[in-house]
This record gives sequence, C-alpha cells and structure tokens, in this order.
Amino acid sequence: MRGRIPDTFIDELLSRVDIVDVIERRVPLKKAGREWTACCPFHNERSPSFYVSPAKQFFHCFGCGAHGSAIKFLMDYDRLEFPDAVEELAQSVGLKVPYEGGRDNAPREDKTDLYALLDGSARWYENQLPHSPEAQAYCKKRGLDADTIARFRIGWAPAGFDGVLKALGTDAKRMQLLNDAGMVASNERGNKYDRFRERLMFPILDRRGRVIAFGGRVLQSEQGPKYLNSPETALFHKGRELFALWQVKQANSSLARIVVVEGYMDVIAMHQAGLPIAVATLGTATTPDHTEVLFRAAPDVVFCFDGDRAGRAAAWKALEAALPRLRDGRQAYFLFLPDGEDPDTLIRKEGKQGFEQRLKNATPLSEYFFGELAHDVDVGSIDGRARLAERARPLIARLPDGAFRDLMAQELERRTGARAVLQPDAAARRPAQQPVAVQRSLVRSAIALLLAQPGMADQVERPYGFLRLDKPGIELLAELIDLARSRPGINPVVLVEHFAERPEYSALQKLMAATVVGEPELQRVEFFDALQRMQQQATEQRRAFLIARSREGTLDGAEKAELRELLALRVQPPATSN
Repeated sequence: MRGRIPDTFIDELLSRVDIVDVIERRVPLKKAGREWTACCPFHNERSPSFYVSPAKQFFHCFGCGAHGSAIKFLMDYDRLEFPDAVEELAQSVGLKVPYEGGRDNAPREDKTDLYALLDGSARWYENQLPHSPEAQAYCKKRGLDADTIARFRIGWAPAGFDGVLKALGTDAKRMQLLNDAGMVASNERGNKYDRFRERLMFPILDRRGRVIAFGGRVLQSEQGPKYLNSPETALFHKGRELFALWQVKQANSSLARIVVVEGYMDVIAMHQAGLPIAVATLGTATTPDHTEVLFRAAPDVVFCFDGDRAGRAAAWKALEAALPRLRDGRQAYFLFLPDGEDPDTLIRKEGKQGFEQRLKNATPLSEYFFGELAHDVDVGSIDGRARLAERARPLIARLPDGAFRDLMAQELERRTGARAVLQPDAAARRPAQQPVAVQRSLVRSAIALLLAQPGMADQVERPYGFLRLDKPGIELLAELIDLARSRPGINPVVLVEHFAERPEYSALQKLMAATVVGEPELQRVEFFDALQRMQQQATEQRRAFLIARSREGTLDGAEKAELRELLALRVQPPATSN
C-alpha cells in the first residue's frame, strides 16, 4: 500500500506537520532544553526517557527503543496502518492524499472497495427505515428523534433473504466483497443469503468515521438473539473496536471522561440526552485493547453495568483488563445500576442531571477492587486477611510501576497487615538510558552529522573522494548526500523516511536518535573533517593495495602510473562551494 502514495507527498506532509503537536495531543509533554520529554507511552516507566525533537521532527525512547516520525508514532500509538496514519496526518493539515494508479492496479491490501461497499450497505439500510412501519414505531417508542437517527445512521434490514444481495451484489467482484465484509452468510448447500434480516441496523465506525461492520437488533425478543454483530473481517476486530467512539470524538474537542455501557440503545439514549460520552463493547467482554483505546480517549473511564450477577462478572473482567493500563493520571470507576434498570430507562426517569449525579458517585477502582476481593472473606481473622492478601498481590503486581501501584500496595498492607512484595515488570526495572554521543566511527559520525543538518550536503561536490574507501556505509552516505542535495531544505525525518522500506531504515533511525554534540557550526566542521579523513583513508587504502600488487609484479602500465601519482600526492580536502 505504501508504494501507492507518492514519496513527494510523504515529504510534503512531514514538512507540514509538527511532531510535537501530533504527540502532545495524545501524550502530555514537558519542555526539556531544545527537546520535549514524557514518560514513554509504549512501556511502563517512572522516570521520563521518551524524547521528542522538534528540530529533527523525530521521537525516541531511550528506555524501550521506540522511535520514528510522526507517521510512525500514529501507527504505533493509534494502531493504524501506514495509509491510515498518512490520511490522519493529512486531514489535520488540510491535505488530500494522492494515490498513484487506478483501482485495478491497487495492491491486494487496498481496502478502498471494501469500505465503499460497507458504506453503500449502510445507505441501503438507512433508505429502508422509512418504509418499515414496524421499525418506525419502535424508534418512536424508544424516543429516537430524527437527528439521532441520522447521526448514528440507524437503518433497517427488511425481511427476506436477498435484499442486500440484490441491491449490492451486482457482479462477481461485488459478491466477493459482500462475503469479505461479512454481509452475507452461506447455508449447508453453499447458497448465499443476507446475514441481517428484520433488524434495526447500527453501523459500527472506525476511528476515521468509516463503516467497518454492523450491529443488528431485533424488535421482539422471540425473533432470535437480541443483538447480532458482523463476524470478524479484515476491517473489523470486535476486541479492538468500540461502538460510537467516532461520535464521542466528534462531539467533544477535549474529553475528560468516557462511559462504557452494555447496549447500543443505552449509548444512543445517553448521546440524545446531552451526554455524548458513552460507548459500548461489541458483544464481547472488555479487552485490554479496549481499555487502551478508552484511556487514550479520556483519562477517566467509567464502566457502567447492571447490578446483577452477569453485570458484576462483566465489571470484574473490565477491571482485570484495565489494571495494566492504569498509569499515573488514569482512573477507572464502576457504576452499578439498580435491578431492572439500564442507562436508557434511568435517563428517561431521572434526566441528564440525575444520571450525571450517578456518574459522579461511581465507585473508584481501588474501592471496588478491595470490596470485591473481600466480599466472602472474614478480614477479622488472620486466615481471612491472609486469603485477601494472596488474592490481591498478583493483581496489584499487574499495575504499572508508579504512585497508584504504591498506594494500592500500602492499602493492602493497611487492610491485612501483610506486605505486598511486588516485583516491577522488566521494562520498569530497566534503568532509563540517557542520550549518548555518537560513537566515533568516521562513517557513522558523518551520517549522524548529516542527519542533524541535511543542508550541509549542498556544499559537498561530486565526485565524492570518499567513495573509494572500502568500508560499510560508504555508499549509503553517498546516497544520503545525493538525496539531500536533490531536495534543498529537506528535514532529517523526511530524509530518513525515504529509506522506510529498506534494510538501512532501522540503523538510520537509531543514528538520528543519537545525540550529536556541539553547536551547528562545530558540527559542520566535524562533518567536513570526517569526509576529508575518509578521502585520505581511501587514498591510503588504494596506495597500499597497489604497493602489494607491485611487490607481486602484477601491476599494468596504468596502475604503475597511478601508484607513482599516489606516492607523490599530497591529499587535498574535498572540494566545497561557497
């Protein structure tokens, strides 16, 4: 897919975006000299080892080694594919991503047609809704207004086995797309039929607002399972996606709190009541991937469940999924509803203010944690306190190293008298490395200096005298100089991104992450000195080779003349222009 986006566009995009701005929207940064720093979002740590360089437009963690450009950060942090990360960045600076070649020439991983078909399916369901008196009556009964129906693109899958098939499966290719999108199913004989029938349809959107799947709700419980979701596809993984996260982000420029409820209609009722902070998992328990997405959206997450046995079991699974994600600054709460109530019915009874008060009174994770573990334990006895300690220790150990983990361990000791002997995880135990100077191998030093100031390449003229030196990295250095000369003003991260699909990419990123000491003018002097010394080494290497050949008596006339010149030659510095 990457090859379909022109390199020139990637260059322009990376020149337009500010990596500090991109990262700061997701991770709080602090100024540290010329750079910005934070605790790494990719591993648990107590002391910051994550650095962002505005000069290089590059991030690097000296603890876990994560590094790269703004595109790479979005790929790692938001878990986006390369083209999606490019689209996200382009949208933020008002650019439209160009794609080379037509759809027929697109690589197999291009999902453009799949997205288009799913969007077409959503439109078809939307168009069916006004033609169903039964669905219209249900929407009215549930209090759904026209704006809400439009905002969530609610539709109707009519009765019959081939509505979608006839409307969208117009040829063999589109039939295959319907199958790939999970829109059709097959019977024992292999015959295709519509997966969704006689259901109110809720499109599931990804983080860019594209339809990737559907949830369908029956109007009467005797018609089958209450909810039916799309199967897992190339676009849809239910353990990672959340219903209405797109709508939440559209409604909130900044989000302090997000609420997880159980049903699609509960989500929609909260949004319609003026609380556009609700999402739902998609027919599955809360997963670690869900909790990471939730905490990236907001620092406070409220898990709202029924107060029955099933609701409490779901809440405990959510707690277990959240524990490893509770870095300092993140908080989780649990809200259990009265028997027979859900967010939809409560908001109707109590209104927005009443439900907000319930959210404010939600139980903090720490209180729910110890209360749930101790509910069948006699903490008045030594045996009971020992049991509570043994239950709690492995769970507290899953918390990231930090203040919350320390306080949870202290609370366990207060409640039981038993110390929580916790071993921090390997990433947290590893001392954070600090930036180090580039090791002084000439080629490595020259490349690192060039990456710090690509503009220096303008003063290196061909032919490159150092090219005759037989050392690893020489040809790469020449290629970097050529590239920088051909693109005046190119910044370091754009220069390195040209090698993104080559084996040298990782080494170049590490070199760019290394600290190049000295002021710009001193770096310039050191760079040209390195080129001069490499040219001198190349001459000495060639002279030694010819001398060895001479002793063997195998020199031809041209080589003898070259050796005489080299023996008499005083090495000159590489030519530079003013």
